[in-house]
Amino acid sequence: MLENGKGEMFYPSDDWRVERKKKTHKLNQQYNALDEYHVEERREILREILGELNENVALQGPITFHYGIHTKIGKNTFINFNFTCQDDVSVTIGEHCDLGPNVTIVTPIHPMLMEERIALRCPDGVGRRLCYGKPVVIEDGCWICANVTILPGVTIGEGSVIGAGSVVTRSIPPHSFAAGNPCRVIRALTEADSMKNMPNVLGDCEVIE
Repeated sequence: MLENGKGEMFYPSDDWRVERKKKTHKLNQQYNALDEYHVEERREILREILGELNENVALQGPITFHYGIHTKIGKNTFINFNFTCQDDVSVTIGEHCDLGPNVTIVTPIHPMLMEERIALRCPDGVGRRLCYGKPVVIEDGCWICANVTILPGVTIGEGSVIGAGSVVTRSIPPHSFAAGNPCRVIRALTEADSMKNMPNVLGDCEVIE
């Protein structure tokens, strides 16, 4: 496996990769076959997919992980239905995050030229179909709205909100509202966004100071 600051080259057909993907795909199917009443059974499958399972992590399902073991999810994070995570390289999702329905995270990239997609020469002189990947990071306290696609190499900064339907092609700074295709920062999140300024919605509830 070749690594540099711009990405990580890998051979998808390495024996260990193929076996891990098959195992994870089967575990995905087992998880998706269980309803929400099978809480402990689902948690055990998630633990096997991810390698570890933090406190109060919940995935509505159905889920589709490619490897699973390359993904880390922080405590108190909720992920809604139809979550796809193509974690050929590392994916990090922080604590207290909320991901809406139909969120997709992608880390692998294919060469742009057809001939290079077919094969690149490896250090041992053999031509192989190679990809390269860039890690994705979603920092603590982010809200990723419905139908968002997050592309390789992106970091979404702490406390940011990504609007529905966005395609995130570049990193987003902390405490930002960003949206669109391609996703761009609309504005910073400020005290003006507090629910205290929405009494018609807040009703008899209160903001915790």
